[in-house]
Amino acid sequence: MTSEIKITVELDENRVPEKLFWAAQDGGVVQEESKAMMLSFWDSNVQETMRIDLWTKDMPVDEMKKFFHQSLVAMADTFQRATDDEKMSDTMRDFCDYFAEKMDLKAE
Repeated sequence: MTSEIKITVELDENRVPEKLFWAAQDGGVVQEESKAMMLSFWDSNVQETMRIDLWTKDMPVDEMKKFFHQSLVAMADTFQRATDDEKMSDTMRDFCDYFAEKMDLKAE
């Protein structure tokens, strides 16, 4: 059995993303538009993270700050589920609170 997640990037003449779309039919998502994405893959052979970070040229800075904050919080949650390291997860969440405070973000 397989499942597919598809990412489509529309570029302008300078190859800058104008629109991002993603689809995951198994999850009921068909051509959902997005303003930004961060995708990471672990390459076990070289012990490195391979990344794709994209955002559209009309992504507002205030939304980018929220996107980063929410991504950091999600990473702390994922880290705890993956490692069961509650102490470090809490430390990461403390940083997320600090980040939100410095970025003048409301509690998310």
